[in-house]
Amino acid sequence: MDYKNYLYSFYYEWWKNIDKLIFFLIILLFLTGLFFSLVSTSLIASDKLNTNDYSFFFKHFFFIFLATLIIIFFSSINQQKLLKFSFIIFLFSLFFLILVPFIGIEVKGSKRWIDLYLLPRFQPIELVKPFLIILISSILSSQIYTNIYFKYLISFLLTLSVALLLALQPDIGQTLLVFFSWSILIFTSGINIIFLLVLFFSIILLFLYLVFYVEKFGYIKDRLLSFFDSTGGTHNFQSDKAIESIISGGFFGKGIGEGTLKNRVPEAHTDYIISVISEEFGVIAIILILLLFLIFIYSVFKKVYLENDEKIKLILVGCISLILMQAMIHIGVNIRLFPTTGMTLPFISYGGSSIISISILSGIILNLTKRKIN
Repeated sequence: MDYKNYLYSFYYEWWKNIDKLIFFLIILLFLTGLFFSLVSTSLIASDKLNTNDYSFFFKHFFFIFLATLIIIFFSSINQQKLLKFSFIIFLFSLFFLILVPFIGIEVKGSKRWIDLYLLPRFQPIELVKPFLIILISSILSSQIYTNIYFKYLISFLLTLSVALLLALQPDIGQTLLVFFSWSILIFTSGINIIFLLVLFFSIILLFLYLVFYVEKFGYIKDRLLSFFDSTGGTHNFQSDKAIESIISGGFFGKGIGEGTLKNRVPEAHTDYIISVISEEFGVIAIILILLLFLIFIYSVFKKVYLENDEKIKLILVGCISLILMQAMIHIGVNIRLFPTTGMTLPFISYGGSSIISISILSGIILNLTKRKIN
């Protein structure tokens, strides 16, 4: 009986202190992804093919359920324990990232996944990203070292070590996302803008060198060249079909299950989910989804503005910037603004690794935006 009272008291305090608007927005975004997983891939396809295969929906439902537990866990633990716990999980996830080139599953020439049995094709970088944000923020706000440029150097070397492991896979999209997250954090910490610009152009030059002169990254060169040359190359096929689907869907869409993109483009339910939704439900559905994202991002940044602790402020900015940038890249690829990267849409896309990563980020955000207890 005492155990039950303890749990009730613990989660009553959790519910009383969390930001309920942010929590409901997170749950609503996850449920939106689950809904589109059902109506756009499983339910209608099963009816038309006269089968009972709802595997995508049930797997997605399982990951959403797991994500909810992860969110509650990370948002309920003590903030100091969360920061200490993050270092251990980072080392643990980094270990798996190191293992990827040796025991990873190869798909289309890239090794980005490992088989964890319960989580087949798990992508370790999705576990690394949230805790990398916390570590970089902790380094930049540390009071042990007073030289800010030394802090930048340590945080850069940490980011570079993760980026090099990603480059071995190779996964340039996630590599650029990791560097972007680091640059946002050092910019927020008050870096000299000239130093930041020099660093930015140096990274761009390094990226171009790797793409055009290192054979391992030749596939990225092909994608870039075909992206700028719309008349040829097979790399434009997916992007062309995606933007055709958005145009054909119009404002209100073709109707539930009437879209064809999910049958013509591999991994449409992950990399091109925006186009799938737009084709069947119209641009109005995309506008509503973007509105949810904007309200969510605004709500978190409002909390950042009211926060006085530099470390918490940096972590919140890093987490929400990571979600925002990933969403922008996904939408940009779908409307042919960027070359194909294989980036999922946070909360909405199908995929266990992505959902777990976003749930950890969401749990951290809810933890650090809780009402302070005096």
